[in-house]
Amino acid sequence: MKLNTFSITARCHRTGEMGIAVATKFVAVGALCSFINNNGGAIASQAYINPYLGIWGLEHLAQGHSAEETLAYLKDADQGIEFRQLGIVDKTGGSVAFTGAKCDTWRGHLTGPNYAIAGNRLVSEHTLEAMRESFESNDALPLSKRLLLALSAGEAAGGDKLGHQSAAIKVFGDQDFPLVDLRVDEHADSVGELRRVYGIAEEILIPLIGSLPTPDAETGKLRFQRSAIGEDDLPAPY
Repeated sequence: MKLNTFSITARCHRTGEMGIAVATKFVAVGALCSFINNNGGAIASQAYINPYLGIWGLEHLAQGHSAEETLAYLKDADQGIEFRQLGIVDKTGGSVAFTGAKCDTWRGHLTGPNYAIAGNRLVSEHTLEAMRESFESNDALPLSKRLLLALSAGEAAGGDKLGHQSAAIKVFGDQDFPLVDLRVDEHADSVGELRRVYGIAEEILIPLIGSLPTPDAETGKLRFQRSAIGEDDLPAPY
């Protein structure tokens, strides 16, 4: 399966949250491209996609290996690596990306502390440059909002040369469940629709996530997580 895609994989240097935002001209990009482990790191796997690069890569990161070491491991494990594209960020903020020689053009990647941006079958390199500028200039915002803005900037700069059909954003904190996990699996304006859904989630879902029970480190039992907005103001549970 070929998912010609642009994505940003990133870590928040303040909270340690890990996240990925991705868009493409194909259905359900969020199903097979975004891999995150709250104890290891995050991997975007795209182009002629091999999901095991995400699965095996997360296992390698969780064992304490760096992003660089994990990329070397994955390149050695996949005979079709020149058809793949990867963005990897480890739990310390180390980042690396890989673009195989047989990915569709325009193809390329950019990396910096706490982020890896990659894309193939793009209109031009301006997509990645716009994503980097957006991410770096919005440092004060929550990671999920920074990722969404970076994805929007990439779309505005051209994005996938065939257009956009699906988009997704996923963010993990220190728990085993995601803080944000939103997908638009098929839509003529997938990135715009993702922004709309995120706006609703920002008002209703994200505050609820902050109140979910979490395991107590000492007792192992679940404890209620008091929300910063106040218990009386929490949205109704599902």
